[in-house]
Formats: sequence, C-alpha cells, structure tokens
Amino acid sequence: MTATSSQPAPSFAEIVREWGRIGCIGFGGPPAHVTLLRDLCVTRRAWLSDDQFERALAAVNLLPGPASTQLAIYCAWRLRGNRGALIGGLCFVVPGLVMILALSALFLAGSPPTWVRGAGMGAGAAVAAVAIRAGLGVAAPIFARARGRLRARVSIYALAGGAAAATVGPRLVLVLLACGAVELAWRGVTRGEIGVHAWPLLAGRLLTRLRTPGSHPAGPHTSGLSASLLGRAALLAIDPGGTGALAWTAFKVGALAFGGGFVIVPLMQADAVSTYHWMTHAQFLNAVALGQVTPGPVTQTVAAVGYSAGGLAGGLFAALVAFAPSFSFILLGAARFERLLSSERVLAFLAGAAPAAAGAIIGSAVPLAAAIGETWQYAVLGAAALALLVLRRGVVPTLLGAGIAGALAVLLLGAPIQA
Repeated sequence: MTATSSQPAPSFAEIVREWGRIGCIGFGGPPAHVTLLRDLCVTRRAWLSDDQFERALAAVNLLPGPASTQLAIYCAWRLRGNRGALIGGLCFVVPGLVMILALSALFLAGSPPTWVRGAGMGAGAAVAAVAIRAGLGVAAPIFARARGRLRARVSIYALAGGAAAATVGPRLVLVLLACGAVELAWRGVTRGEIGVHAWPLLAGRLLTRLRTPGSHPAGPHTSGLSASLLGRAALLAIDPGGTGALAWTAFKVGALAFGGGFVIVPLMQADAVSTYHWMTHAQFLNAVALGQVTPGPVTQTVAAVGYSAGGLAGGLFAALVAFAPSFSFILLGAARFERLLSSERVLAFLAGAAPAAAGAIIGSAVPLAAAIGETWQYAVLGAAALALLVLRRGVVPTLLGAGIAGALAVLLLGAPIQA
C-alpha cells in the first residue's frame, strides 16, 4: 500500500522523523494526536485525502484499544505498507514509553526524595477529577447521538459500567462484553462475516482460553504447546502475580478497552493494587498521573504498572503486550476497514459496550478517590475538580499544578506523607 494522492510516498527516514516528532510532542491525548496526524498527512504533505483520513479515524474508533495509536499506525501503513506501519507505530509510541519508564524509576522507586513523594501525592490526588472529565467527554457524544429507546438502554449500560468500575474492578471487562452482547441480541443482528467484524466474539473466546490455559484440545501438533502451557500454569500457581498475570492485565488494556484511553484505569487498578499487590494505592495514582503528563497514548500507563511489577523488563513487557493488538489490528485488518465501517454486528456491539466504558471511566473515580490517604489531598482534589470541570482547564497543566502544590505542601507546610 502506498500513498494514493498526487504526492509521492514518504521515505522510511521521513516516517521515522515525522512520526517520531509527533511521539515527542503529542501531549494532550487523542485530540492532540489526531490534530497532529491530520496536519502532517492531509494539510502539509497531502499524502492522504480528507476522506481517507476521516474514514480511517472512524474505523479505528470502532476498534478496542488506543485509537490514536491505531490511527498513527494506519496512516503509516497506508503510505508504506506493513514495514511503514511497524516503523511509524514504534516511532509514535517509543518516545512517550521511554519518558514514562524514566519517570517511573523516579516516582515509583523504593525511597524517592521527599519532594518527589509530595509531588506524586498532589498529582495523584487530582486523578479522580481527571477520570470524571474524561468519562463525561466520552459519554456526552454517545448520549447525544442516542435517540428514543436507545437512549434508555445507553443510560442502563453506562450505569452498569460505572457500578462495575466502582465495585467489581477485576470483572469490569466481562460487564463491557456483556453490554455489547446484550445490545447485539436486542437488535437481532446475526449476519456478518468472520474477520475483523468478529473481534468481539474472538476476544471473548480468547478471554476464556486465557482464563483456562489447560482447556486447549490435545493433538499431534499441539502436544508441545500444551506442555508449554501446563508449564506456565505451574509457574503461575507458584507465583500468581508473575509474568502471566502481568500479560493478562496488559492484554485487557490493549485489546478489551472500549470507549477511550482512560477506561484502562479501572481495568488495571484492581489487578495492580488489590489482586497482585504490585503497587500501593498511592503509587497507582502516581502511575495514572504520569500517563497523563507524558506524550503519547494513555495506554502507556501500563508500562508504569509493569515497572512496579518487574522493573524495566516488566515495564517493557507490559507495553509490548498492550500495544501488540493495535499493531495486529492494522497489519492484519486494515485492508478490511471499509467492511468494518458497514458491519451491523460491530456497530451494534459498540452501541452497548461504548456507553458501558464511558460509565466505567466515571465510576473509576470512586476507587481513585478512595485511594487518597491524607486529608490535605482532598483539598488538591477539590481544586483540580474546579479547574477541570468548571473552569475547563487542560489536564496536563492541572496535573502539573497539583504536583507542584503537593511538593510545596510537604516541603513548606510539613504536610504528612502517605506511607
């Protein structure tokens, strides 16, 4: 696949330079990434037409995982095929990944400096307000598009997602899949070809297989794989919070997150803090804040979780697992995007899963706020909520301001530090 406009396709060196530049300056989340990619590919270089870019954006918004990352990979694929997609996607992701791993080493270390701990507690206190802002941003257009009886069902799905995020975090992914399945059944959509259209069903099957690693049927060509799986299962039985658990957490983030990047927060929190104890509540809040103030997709937050679980190797491994589905969707399915846009099954599934994900983002504010350990942090949370929800200030400057406030509170006012 090459550029279809009158302009020649870029060289691989140009893809490295331009996609790497966006990866370095892409602060502000998906809206900023989409704007930068449009400016590069449509406005300045005319590699893609407006229609090609808009349809690509619509298609990646139907996929689970980080849409802006998938858009960056797709644009490079459209210009230089699979090699371009791999190069462009890596150059888009790696700068922010390097930055968040470096900050994780500073903020999540065993004994960080006092000012670092104060800054982390201040920024972490503001995360619950960020969750509400992000969830409302995702929910508003979904609710506005819904009409008639669909609006009532959308509200129910959103409430289910919010309640699940607030109470049963580890099972949130099942609620998201269930809401999509209910809407699929409600509309009576049974048509559709197996392919990109079937990813919700395939995800459910893969989820079941991951939960029951010994359930694969044996045969002459699978005995080695079965032995490997049994060996890994035995290792996980000895170390239930090991590599397999980290892979499952990262896989949920990359392949089962519908409705925007921030939905990864409730998908990760229960595993990282309560189930496997890789992080304390305070460290998880720090990790989420780091994911917001670094360039690139919010999905990179999983690297901070991986760092806490297994150091630098754990961070890189978690990022690899989380981003692998996005590369796979494009490399294996980009040629079928037109079919994806017209698939009744995908559209019906997302009509249920997307509002549930929006509700889950808002509902995640409950455990995030509950993780606050010191009284002064609630003052920071209140100020952040005012800035984000009333004054409509940006997320990055609000988190930076909260971090500065926390550092000053600890250093100058002697505010207590959470153990």
